Amino acid sequence: MPELPEVETTRRGIEPYLLGRRVEALTVRNPRLRWPIPEDLAIQIEGQCFSAIRRRAKYLLMDIGGGTLISHLGMSGSLRLVSAQTAPGKHDHVDIALDSGMLLRYHDPRRFGAMLWCRAGETHPLLASLGPEPLSDEFDGERLYQCSRGRQMAVKPFIMDNAVVVGVGNIYASEALFAAGIDPRREAGRISRARYQRLAEEVRRVLAHAIQRGGTTLRDFVGGDGKPGYFQQELFVYGRAGDPCKICGRTLSECRLGQRSSVFCRNCQH
Repeated sequence: MPELPEVETTRRGIEPYLLGRRVEALTVRNPRLRWPIPEDLAIQIEGQCFSAIRRRAKYLLMDIGGGTLISHLGMSGSLRLVSAQTAPGKHDHVDIALDSGMLLRYHDPRRFGAMLWCRAGETHPLLASLGPEPLSDEFDGERLYQCSRGRQMAVKPFIMDNAVVVGVGNIYASEALFAAGIDPRREAGRISRARYQRLAEEVRRVLAHAIQRGGTTLRDFVGGDGKPGYFQQELFVYGRAGDPCKICGRTLSECRLGQRSSVFCRNCQH
């Protein structure tokens, strides 16, 4: 599933090709995504120009005309710029034709993604209750500490809660907890302020580095420019259950937290 670094990589990849460009036509081959594509979307965006390409959590926000086109990549979605002569494939559900002769193409085999519309001045319900961005000044160890008081849930699903902080998905939560030396099974409310400060620093560092490296290569993900990410080779724990820890050499363990697999080192994380 594309996580924050993959979405940010997509945003940076498509932004230069969209800013200032006018939409010539919208083609929807399959409107049945996670939520139906609005029937009047063509009316909203055709003839309008893109003025900004933003990101909030894992949502891409493309300002155009009198509102914002909101896209979520779901489990397997991608947005790419292709030539107008490129024939669509089976899972290419949406094409936005630009005045440059390029197409912004939405590809999604599992159709768990979204393409929604929000009028200017309004806040879409999907964005209304989100916590701070992990790379912003609003996110720090003190916030994690205060939000965690009285919480009995494990720390890993706690930092993956979008009301606490957005965009810390399974891959990067695992990596940040390993770097901070915190067992993902530990009760969130029993972790000290000092350890949360270290964890917040590692969340920021891991995400920033992953963005710099182009995100993590997943089976179904390609970036906006068609290039894969290059962070996967640097993973310490995610997807490495049974392998030796890169720090101490002991075998990595695996458990399930919040219905997700979690890999950790019993020696390095406590």
